[in-house]
Amino acid sequence: MRFASSAKKPSVSCRKVVRGFTLLELLAVIAIISVLAAILLPALAGARERSRGIYCLNNTRQLVLAWQLYADDHEGLLPYNLVMTEWSARTNINWVNDVMTWDLSSDNTNVATITEASLGSYVVGLTGIYHCPSDHVLSAAQQAAGWNQRIRSYSMNAMVGNAGSAIVGGANVNNPSYAQFFKIEQMPHPTDIFVFLDEHPDTIDDGYFIPNFAAGTGWGSSVVANNEWQDLPASYHNRAAAFSFGDGHASLHRWNDSSTYAPSFPPQISAAAVEDFQWVLDHMSVSD
Repeated sequence: MRFASSAKKPSVSCRKVVRGFTLLELLAVIAIISVLAAILLPALAGARERSRGIYCLNNTRQLVLAWQLYADDHEGLLPYNLVMTEWSARTNINWVNDVMTWDLSSDNTNVATITEASLGSYVVGLTGIYHCPSDHVLSAAQQAAGWNQRIRSYSMNAMVGNAGSAIVGGANVNNPSYAQFFKIEQMPHPTDIFVFLDEHPDTIDDGYFIPNFAAGTGWGSSVVANNEWQDLPASYHNRAAAFSFGDGHASLHRWNDSSTYAPSFPPQISAAAVEDFQWVLDHMSVSD
């Protein structure tokens, strides 16, 4: 005898329907994500570079505070800012005792050239403040050697401090028509005279920054055709360079001409643009 089962088969209407994305819907989602990424990633990169710019500003400010402390301990005299070359004699009386190059010279990595130089004790041996966080430019040989970076990105205004043999009769032979400042009180407007800046990796060598035209037209000349920067400011921070000034403040200055913010790889030294070049001149010194 068979008994009828009390179980009932689920009706079609009670069944749970599981449905996946169609290919078209997946493509639409991917397209939306791509658009959002295109919008957000540049903003995130810009924010990251702004944070590096602030870090760089702090470095230049720490350096200028050390520079002021040095002067306080030396009867107002500013640190030495000597011209150096790869082959010249070195001395720790200078604010730094190195020359940046594109070869494997130990100057590029030897932190003793910073810590044992005249400003080393005034930054309590810190070496990171001599390097811009956006400066990762290396030559092929340095990359092959496994280097991460060179140790210095900053230079000092050539018209500030004792330039040694470049000083003749109290004037700088590179710029004899402009005042050389040996003491802070000699600066008529220390808020307008810069002391440190981050220099373009193509031209940074010693710690002595001088922007004169390579053709030798000198400061104050309006003739710029066929001339080039001798030392070029950096432009890591969205086409801007960090500067610290004689009164201790620091700020970013943005360049206007594309020839000034040349790519950070050698050799890219560019023709000088009047507006940017003049700004640097106006904040280096005053007519003597």
